[in-house]
Amino acid sequence: MDIDILAEAREVLGIEQAAISRLAQRLDEKFVRAVTLLIGCRGKVVLSGLGKSGLVARKIAATLASTGTPAIFLHSAEGPHGDLGLLVRGDVAVLVSNSGETEETLRLIPSLKRIGIPLLALTGAPQSSLAQHADVWLDVGVEREACPYNLTPTASTTALLSMGDALAIVLMKLRGLKKEDFAFLHPGGSLGKRLFLKVDDLMHANEKNATVSVGASLKAAILEMTAKALGAVCVVGPEGQLIGLLTDGDLRRALERFSSGLLELPVSEVMTRRPVTIALGTLAVEALRQMEDRPSQISVLPVVDALGRAAGLLRIHDLVKAGVA
Repeated sequence: MDIDILAEAREVLGIEQAAISRLAQRLDEKFVRAVTLLIGCRGKVVLSGLGKSGLVARKIAATLASTGTPAIFLHSAEGPHGDLGLLVRGDVAVLVSNSGETEETLRLIPSLKRIGIPLLALTGAPQSSLAQHADVWLDVGVEREACPYNLTPTASTTALLSMGDALAIVLMKLRGLKKEDFAFLHPGGSLGKRLFLKVDDLMHANEKNATVSVGASLKAAILEMTAKALGAVCVVGPEGQLIGLLTDGDLRRALERFSSGLLELPVSEVMTRRPVTIALGTLAVEALRQMEDRPSQISVLPVVDALGRAAGLLRIHDLVKAGVA
């Protein structure tokens, strides 16, 4: 078939964009009631659906859970075969069906009523059985699917997904979820690592930190740098305060400046004075920004305490390995 690929793709995206736009225009007091129902849930939010609606419902449950609203997914077909045991009074059920007549989903309603679980329906058919049995229903209907035969769930699933996102983010804001809370819920992912990990967690400290006194020779500094294999060595004063930093780059520049007696020079003659540093307790992502957001990127960053003492060394390699970069 000879078609304009880009034109067809733009038509699909235009149909789905229009569906979301109309969804936003239809928002009314029912959305407020839905949010009130969910924010007042004393248990968990249980989402259920079948087919494409079920797949979107599963994603909405995951988004709610990751933004501070306890939520799980219950497969509509599995519910009547034992999985209804996870429902308890205090939960809120969210049933999802574009037609509002999905048989497996409707079969859950009598059990929800017996337990006393309020029902929020997300459906594209306001006059459907699902909408009629719901305590609150939200209209997620679309004028047409992006499918040329108006059959394949496309615009309808996009609208449903967007409504789920709207509910989740409004609830997140009502709960006052902070970055730290978000990081606590995502400790294993890159988002959590960027919001949770601090330089203290990744730096090389104590006996693993490469340090020499300000009066040491360059030879002693090179031996320490080699032994700790960090690509740099902190040069410290009598009280442990950071005086300078010796890097591989400093050594290369010293080779160009001095023709003889290089190893006997005091390290203070070669080191970088007043190097870029970062404070203990700073987020690791900020360390990454300091390393990269400059005309000449740096790969090693000294970590200092409140008194300016050398507490450790942080390499960009450590940030990459931890998943921050």
